[in-house]
Amino acid sequence: MSREIKLDKLKKEDIGKWVLYDSGFKKEKGRIKSWNSKFVFVVYKCDGQWDEFKNYTACATNPEDIQLLEQTNTQP
Repeated sequence: MSREIKLDKLKKEDIGKWVLYDSGFKKEKGRIKSWNSKFVFVVYKCDGQWDEFKNYTACATNPEDIQLLEQTNTQP
């Protein structure tokens, strides 16, 4: 099963799912906060407060630079 993000397939249930950002130079885990027709907004840093990730600023991320993770714990 492909773990790539397709904007037209995202659902409300995908909010909070873990993703892995991979620019080719840097890898970073984060959680989906929202999306629009061009970007997925991902929280990468929240001072370890992952249960409160919705209260932190998200970064606009190109969907082709991230993939869904199967990780379900609260630590990146």
